[in-house]
Amino acid sequence: MATLYTNQNSNIRKTWFLMTVFLVVIIGLGWFFSYYFGSPLILIIAVIFSVTMNIIAYWHSDKVVLKISGAQLVKREENRELWNIVENLSITAGLPMPKLYIIDDPAPNAFATGRNKNHAVVAVTTGLLSILEKNELEGVIAHELSHIGNQDILILTVIVILVGFIALLSDIFLRMTFFGSGNNRSRGDGKLGAILMLVGIVLAILAPIVATLIKLAVSRKREFLADSSGALLTRYPEGLANALRKIEQHSAKMKKANHAIAHLFISDPYGKKSKMSFMHKIFLTHPPVEQRISALLNEENYN
Repeated sequence: MATLYTNQNSNIRKTWFLMTVFLVVIIGLGWFFSYYFGSPLILIIAVIFSVTMNIIAYWHSDKVVLKISGAQLVKREENRELWNIVENLSITAGLPMPKLYIIDDPAPNAFATGRNKNHAVVAVTTGLLSILEKNELEGVIAHELSHIGNQDILILTVIVILVGFIALLSDIFLRMTFFGSGNNRSRGDGKLGAILMLVGIVLAILAPIVATLIKLAVSRKREFLADSSGALLTRYPEGLANALRKIEQHSAKMKKANHAIAHLFISDPYGKKSKMSFMHKIFLTHPPVEQRISALLNEENYN
């Protein structure tokens, strides 16, 4: 029978497996495009660009997220109950007290960001504070602290950069192919050249889509992991499960919902969708709430 402990270990293994697949895809694309055009410069430029963006994201991603979401810094005297919950759970988790922010928004939601546990942020909406009981709020805060303790934010930042890396390689290939640039070593090789060009075009079109799907899959796995870690932290899975139910019942989207940071929130900031197509389900940033609650309460194995 699956437990919170086995689900947590399983999600860690699956997440790292997906990230390994990500790296293999990038290396394969880089090798093919470099081979096709007979120039390693494409891969070198892409690597330099991705590393630069990665450094920028590492140091400033939290500031960008807070700016986009409209979060405001909170001091202890402004909301003692929330502050005490975060402080007590941080001590229990063995984490430094993160900076605390509140977003003026009636939609219940929360997120964590920051480059590491010493530079972390937890933000909650006013809507979340208004609808949750204390033990439910503790479940949500424990979930967000688990993201910090599990280093999810750093992993998701790296994956976002890898997606951009793949998109950049694909864009370079398509531009050079259709505009006739580069030293194509297969030109003049007849059928071989045509086959390589066709394969390259298909890879360039499909690779960013596949990369996005992998990014979303990793994001969903990290949500499952944070749920189980948060439940272990509070020793009361029902608190987070009840909080997820209440959040799910709120159908309106956040005032400053943004696709770039949607995966950071505990729930989709675009609100509940009454009817979803198959394609929409594939591109969900979060696993279905029903599956998350079932996993928390050990009603079924969601793996």
